[in-house]
Amino acid sequence: MLEATEQAAKPGYKPVDLDRYPAVDDFVRRLGLGVFDRDTLTAPVGRNDCWAGVTDRGHPVFVKRLVGPEDDVRARMRRLRSFERCARTLPLDALRGPRLLGFDDAGALVAFALVEDARNGAELMVDEDFDGGLARRIGTAIGLLHEARPAGYEEFDDSPPTQPSVRLLHGIPLPMFENLSFGETQAWRLMQQDTELVSGVTRLREHEKRAPKVPSHCDLRVDQFLIKGDDFYVTDWEEFRLADPARDVGSFAGEWLYRSVLDIVTNRGDATTFEVELTHDIVLSRGAEKLERLLPIIREFWSGYRKARPEIDPGLTHRATAFAGWHLLDRLMAGSQRSARLSGIERAAAGIGRAALLAPHKFAATLGLDDSEEISR
Repeated sequence: MLEATEQAAKPGYKPVDLDRYPAVDDFVRRLGLGVFDRDTLTAPVGRNDCWAGVTDRGHPVFVKRLVGPEDDVRARMRRLRSFERCARTLPLDALRGPRLLGFDDAGALVAFALVEDARNGAELMVDEDFDGGLARRIGTAIGLLHEARPAGYEEFDDSPPTQPSVRLLHGIPLPMFENLSFGETQAWRLMQQDTELVSGVTRLREHEKRAPKVPSHCDLRVDQFLIKGDDFYVTDWEEFRLADPARDVGSFAGEWLYRSVLDIVTNRGDATTFEVELTHDIVLSRGAEKLERLLPIIREFWSGYRKARPEIDPGLTHRATAFAGWHLLDRLMAGSQRSARLSGIERAAAGIGRAALLAPHKFAATLGLDDSEEISR
């Protein structure tokens, strides 16, 4: 595998004006790379400030400024450092992050080498270029990461990730509520009023507490995978920690489950043009058809994962299925931040995610995750 690199998701967006953050050029200069050529800069959309471009010395560089409460930023920087220590001892084919160029803790800055002309996994997914061979290799890479026990790994952060939050399903703090969009308010109301969903999330978090903890990415999405030729790498390791391996497995499966729901209203994979009005029955039948079309990707991923991890704990597949269900609800929340109301297809995705979260023992085989015993309920 080539040296790991990171790049902004394409298409690029205009980054935050560097004149507002002179510390960025100072940081890149201290790394011996020169300063950014402003005409080359692009940025991905995300919660952090990012700059991707070429310096006046010809070095492709990606710089990220972590944004958020001070305690949270410090914790994310610590986890990034933990991953870098872990990455030095990982097997060659294990899941890898960007090639680190340097940290600036005071400025909450981190720099990576920028790879040019790579495509991210979301682009491949939409263009239907994300094939089973790539999925199998990614499954193997995640499995090898989960199997790794680098020196000192016992000292890695083992705090549980914040989502799904049982506390927020019981009530939203006023400062958070005041900043919600109307779409987010709708989404939270739907979930908080669903007592079965609240119980299901509570149950999942309890199972997670009892699960074995392994080195995990904990925020895995297909748009974080960068692919160039035969090489791939994954970005955004700020949530890296010792955690339930079902999170990473469920996130990958959840991405394809979500894609199958989005495809309900497209002609992707259809033999004929789809132009009828959606009804509840049509949503169900088309959803099943679209999922069946994408299931080979999940199955190849799982095959690669099991090759790397022949021994897994008995409840992993059902927890992973429940986390795949939550992934759809999490996507609902992400989409609601940008909308005034929830669309019908977003509600359909939430309904399917809810079903998988509440009854993972029924959905695990459907998703191709079917070789483990049932967790106690």
